[in-house]
Amino acid sequence: MYQKKRLNEIIEKLFEDIEFEKEPRGLYDPLRYMIEIGGKRIRPKVCLLTYSLFKDTIDDSILSPCAALEVFHTFTLIHDDIMDRSPLRRGMPTVWKKWSEDHAILSGDVMLIDAYKRISKAPSKRHNEVMRVFSDTAAAVCEGQQYDMDFEAEESVPMADYNKMIGLKTAVLIACSAKIGAIVADMPEVICAAIYNYGYELGMAFQVADDYLDAYGDEKVFGKPIGGDIINAKKSWLTVRALEKTDDKDGFLKAFESKAETPEEMARKIAKVKSLYDELGVADDARAEIVRFTDRALDAVSGVGLSKVQTAALKEFADTLVGRAK
Repeated sequence: MYQKKRLNEIIEKLFEDIEFEKEPRGLYDPLRYMIEIGGKRIRPKVCLLTYSLFKDTIDDSILSPCAALEVFHTFTLIHDDIMDRSPLRRGMPTVWKKWSEDHAILSGDVMLIDAYKRISKAPSKRHNEVMRVFSDTAAAVCEGQQYDMDFEAEESVPMADYNKMIGLKTAVLIACSAKIGAIVADMPEVICAAIYNYGYELGMAFQVADDYLDAYGDEKVFGKPIGGDIINAKKSWLTVRALEKTDDKDGFLKAFESKAETPEEMARKIAKVKSLYDELGVADDARAEIVRFTDRALDAVSGVGLSKVQTAALKEFADTLVGRAK
């Protein structure tokens, strides 16, 4: 089994060498730009990790699916940034800001097509299974984004509905990535299912951590402006939890939905909403939820025959992914 450092090196090299069509530049330059500005590469990393739990030979049969997962994820980011009106991604201008909305839509479309070209190179023995889980996941991610957009019009959202949304929008792709690694490694369904559940619960933990860090993180580490969800009155796990706990729902919503157009208004709104979060203990609740989901991820792979070394590798990945918010 490969060590984490070596797996990270392989993934880094994969995306250093990745190629897209060169012309027309207006279509393909945004793809290169998004890959070049980097990211955590969570999905290809967990795919390569779960594959390497069982196989020692790393070649294009797994590297192409790994690349597909990141390319697909990047496609969703390009389109999400348009819908969220986000000016920055990983500390850099988003595609729609750097080029235009029209460029971002079309480049996102071709990035999705590119992802399918890469995932189609999965080994023939389990090809149909890989394509099925990938396609089902791609549709689920779109469903999650639609629920997220629907929630913007709702005054409040039950936590069960919010968890369903982030399960679709975020967790299923991490789960899919983990499972594809096990499928390409030709593991039996009981192992693949356990690995999927590990990825799903870890994806839930990651999204809660992401919501938490949007309000409480370090902008230099987080890669985008802190307080973006608050400024845009975008419902996050913290907002949903705050509305569950507050005795003054109208007062919370007044602060949360207040105007934030100038830098001064933005700073004032962020400070006010965070003070309400603090009063309600929402940050502590979020950290506890991250731990709960992480524990569920590790429970998912308990008792299915994995060795201590394999289980330790999965735990290390989980701790690395959400440890910044625990």
